[in-house]
Amino acid sequence: MTTFIGDYVCKVDEKGRVLLPAAFKKQLAASSTPDNFVVKKDIFEKCLVLYPGEEWERQCAIIRASVNPYNKQHNLFLREFFRGTAEVQLDSGGRLLLPKRLLETIEAGKELVLAGQDGKIEIWDKERYEKVSQPEQDFAALAESILGGINQ
Repeated sequence: MTTFIGDYVCKVDEKGRVLLPAAFKKQLAASSTPDNFVVKKDIFEKCLVLYPGEEWERQCAIIRASVNPYNKQHNLFLREFFRGTAEVQLDSGGRLLLPKRLLETIEAGKELVLAGQDGKIEIWDKERYEKVSQPEQDFAALAESILGGINQ
């Protein structure tokens, strides 16, 4: 599994193309499908999530193991989870063409932040990304509540 590290400010052109940062391309080098991605609206935040093909398949396997499509609530979840997803590929210039309808859902401006988050990349409007940062003490308390009881 690819692990994405770092956050990068990128310009988006009028067609919705954004250059994938070189560091992310390097981190993708070991992937069996380094040019294929799925992009969708995040469940919790006003950002997009870019999954490499292998990670997308892993996420779908988790969902398949957890839901029953004949259960009405599960079916509603599936519909919303897959709503607006799109397959995207790197072009010969190393750019991704992000669907305008998805960029509109996050109110993207001319600058985006591509932020590595383990096996996926979050895509944020730059101004919004700067506003969602946690104060240091809040983040430290969150880390302690989540990880403080783990014995390694």
